[in-house]
Amino acid sequence: MGCCWMLVALFCNWQIPLKRLTQQLGKNTVTVFMTFTGLSVTPAEIKQGFNRAFAAPWPEKLRYQGDGKPFWKLVVSEATGCADDKYFEEVYEYYAKGDAWHLPSGTYETISILKDAGVKLAVVSNFDTRLRKLLKDLNVVDLFDAVVVSSEVGYEKPDTQIFKAALDQISVDARKAVHVGDDEKADKAGANAVGIDCWLWGKDVKTFSDIQSHVLLPEP
Repeated sequence: MGCCWMLVALFCNWQIPLKRLTQQLGKNTVTVFMTFTGLSVTPAEIKQGFNRAFAAPWPEKLRYQGDGKPFWKLVVSEATGCADDKYFEEVYEYYAKGDAWHLPSGTYETISILKDAGVKLAVVSNFDTRLRKLLKDLNVVDLFDAVVVSSEVGYEKPDTQIFKAALDQISVDARKAVHVGDDEKADKAGANAVGIDCWLWGKDVKTFSDIQSHVLLPEP
């Protein structure tokens, strides 16, 4: 493939590799919710609530402005049925720490191999200002040549400006870049609109080994 790979970390969606949020929420967050408040919620109810929150129209230009609390409060309320401010703050702060998150198997190894091979790497994420700290807590922030966060640049995928910002930061032509994501509109349509190829997670690539083998093609 080309000399650049843009890795999408679209947290909640922290998409690949940090998304997997509904799976994590289905186990970890149920425990967290019940620990904080004694709420009785099921993984299915949480997933349905998240889907409702993300599908609902948002009145502002950005879902994630600054710390993103207005949007996340809606998400937590929809997922749990609880709109208590103290409860929300406890959950929000819990997920502001790297200990609450886990990289899927093979993530760190693949990113390290690609970086060592000279591939330029960038995070392009619709997320709030906690993302850099989370990547640091997970010991991966230094593996990336750029971290482009929607709450910082003022654009969210699929807006072409967030992809252009990433290309500018790593000084790579769109035709030599590939974007990995899991959303047809936000990732594929957005990247394609600026001439970046896009591999959809679960369709074009299913594991981090797939990404590695697609990027690092054997010499002819």
